[in-house]
Amino acid sequence: MNEYKKILRFAKPHQKYIYGSLFFNILYSLFQIASLGTILPVLGMLFGTIKTEKTVAPVYSGELLDFFTYAKDYANYYIQSLVAQYGSLKVLAWLCIITAFMFLLRNIFRYLGAFLLINYRVGVTKDLRGAMYRKILSLPVSFFTESRKGDMMSRMSNDVGEVEGNILGSLVELINAPFMLISTLISLFIVSPEMTLFSLLVLPVMGTMIALIGKSLKKDSHEAQHEMGTIFSIVDETLKSSKVIKIFNAEKIMDNRFMKSMNKWISSSISLGRKKELASPMSEFLGSITFLIIAWYGGKQIIVEQSLSPAGFLVFLGMFFQILPPAKSLSTSISNVQKGEASLKRVLEILDADVKIEEIAEPVSISTLNNNIEFKNIGFYYDKANLILKNFDLTIPKGKTVALVGQSGSGKTTIANLLARFYDVSEGEILIDGVDIKHLKLQEYRQLLGMVTQESVLFNDSVYNNILMGKPNATREEVIAAAKIANADTFITGLSEGYDTNIGDDGNKLSGGQKQRVSIARAVLKNPPIMILDEATSALDTESERFVQDALEKMMENRTSLVIAHRLSTIQKADWIVVMEKGTIVEQGTHHELIAKKGMYNKLVELQNFD
Repeated sequence: MNEYKKILRFAKPHQKYIYGSLFFNILYSLFQIASLGTILPVLGMLFGTIKTEKTVAPVYSGELLDFFTYAKDYANYYIQSLVAQYGSLKVLAWLCIITAFMFLLRNIFRYLGAFLLINYRVGVTKDLRGAMYRKILSLPVSFFTESRKGDMMSRMSNDVGEVEGNILGSLVELINAPFMLISTLISLFIVSPEMTLFSLLVLPVMGTMIALIGKSLKKDSHEAQHEMGTIFSIVDETLKSSKVIKIFNAEKIMDNRFMKSMNKWISSSISLGRKKELASPMSEFLGSITFLIIAWYGGKQIIVEQSLSPAGFLVFLGMFFQILPPAKSLSTSISNVQKGEASLKRVLEILDADVKIEEIAEPVSISTLNNNIEFKNIGFYYDKANLILKNFDLTIPKGKTVALVGQSGSGKTTIANLLARFYDVSEGEILIDGVDIKHLKLQEYRQLLGMVTQESVLFNDSVYNNILMGKPNATREEVIAAAKIANADTFITGLSEGYDTNIGDDGNKLSGGQKQRVSIARAVLKNPPIMILDEATSALDTESERFVQDALEKMMENRTSLVIAHRLSTIQKADWIVVMEKGTIVEQGTHHELIAKKGMYNKLVELQNFD
């Protein structure tokens, strides 16, 4: 039940549409009763049950149970009076016009009720997807290392669609259908209380049967949605890895992976579809059985007991089969809600995901780095059996460049991620001017940081807008100045539309070196006091590396920098070099000091020089 409360909070801003829909549906229900009051006399005149001679006006006994009979008798008396005064044909014509008008109003109100629901459903869906996107933006990096991107896409598209179609729509039906049922039941009681009570014995059977099918829909729906997420993930991997797939002739392997997942989805979807489609023929069969039973009982009332007129029987049948759509809608809505529960849970898993990187109740404000960055007895692990960092101590004075070197898996990038607070340390603390970064305002703290990674992350937008992300309120002159520092202005001005050139998905219209220089320009524009460089030149050719390295050196001037280096030639000018192995520091010093020690750093330099 808590799940529905959580999703209903998204409906609150749009409740005016729900109330409006309910209002028009209540009017629709009332005009259903009113239309019965006009069509009964029409049929009565056609079947000859309303005579032209005047009769005595009925008297109401005051008993509640006699009210419907009194209302019906008084209507007949009033029509007979009109027939006696104006003639049958004229009264019949006016009754037909009034009845048509009643049906017109009834269906106008029905349309208006449905019209308002469109605004409600679209509005809630927009807010729900917006909330999911904002939550994705706020989630820590660790969340995305554990989740498949395709599955996330499936949740935002398919699962939100399921919630909209099956739950949001059905919740309104669960409110509207009872009004329809009540108005139709009142109409049926007006025509014949005995037949109404008899007919209602069959309805619970139909509702129970459909509800049983609905329970099994939930399991199949969850399996189908989960597998669709896997399919999206495979497609996402295929689109991003097309070169690797082709060079290794891995098309068959990928096709087998895709078809294996697709077959699982087909199996779940077929099972789901079969059960869903079973509801309609079962309802139709039960409806036909209901009709035959009512026909027999109605015939008995007409032929034997003569307590019901043929016109009344026809109206009763018509009205009774009008009770089936809202009854079926009610039971179907219950089934749909059960079917949509699986998707709702998947959506709420994102909305309720734990944001592990959180601020304390009263965080400390920060605007710049005054003294130093201190890593104090740092330990980090995903589980205690697999330590990534242990007993890591390092101080980076303001304005100095410290480089981390070591083999892959030594923990270098983890240090950068911890400093950026993409993750929180498992042990120890990271201090900025003596204050634990966990106690700082996260947004203000990250405003102090700039980062250039090995893989340039660019967006499908213009060069200008990609650089502008570093400082959204910067002028065009500032953007160009940043590009010049990053050695990017020359190639940017040579593009077809200069700074306004769209660089395509992930910046793929640019070369690796060009992409990296745009990333550096973005960092330069931000002008942060602390810079993190994570193997920023390792993926580049020699010429591109020279341009990028020159840009990096310009950017790091008078800046506190943490550099993770793969090519040791790029960090010889660093103020301090830290050599890491298996999450611990094994050596540290300047380039010349470490060379003189003839230790691991010297060995790494010799290996790269040999290469």
